[in-house]
Amino acid sequence: MKRTFQKGFLCIVIVMITVPAFAQSNPLIGSWRLIAADKILADGTRVTDYGQDPHGIAIFTPTGHYVVEIFRNQRKKFASDDRTKGTPEEYKEAILSSSCHFGTYALDSVRNTISFYIDRASIPNLDQTLQVRSFMLKGDTLSWRVPPRPDGSVPVSVFKRIQ
Repeated sequence: MKRTFQKGFLCIVIVMITVPAFAQSNPLIGSWRLIAADKILADGTRVTDYGQDPHGIAIFTPTGHYVVEIFRNQRKKFASDDRTKGTPEEYKEAILSSSCHFGTYALDSVRNTISFYIDRASIPNLDQTLQVRSFMLKGDTLSWRVPPRPDGSVPVSVFKRIQ
């Protein structure tokens, strides 16, 4: 009985030492609600990328894990009501109306970058990759830009801290 308590106590002490140090220097920890998912076109015009009123969330944990999910507000349902029996067009629409990934992250406050070590993503090409994003944090608003797409547009995600 005494050994179990000591092991449990040791784990608690380690968490108490490491988590607050990371948390104190990391202003991103917490949950963020998506307020805009736009793209900047090659001519500088900013337009919606996931339609009006996109939905999404970003969560950054004190232990360095994260999840990002972005969805169009209006999404077409599968006619069959069975995800295994969608049409090619329904599958295409489903993948193009969302962007999700999760994994671990590192924050560089000097360079204002977030390094996403993506475990899995809605686009398989991003699985097991490192993606670095420049970010801006103003009060309770967090935004980051994705590198330009082949068409030259630059996606921009904007989140508001969830209180």
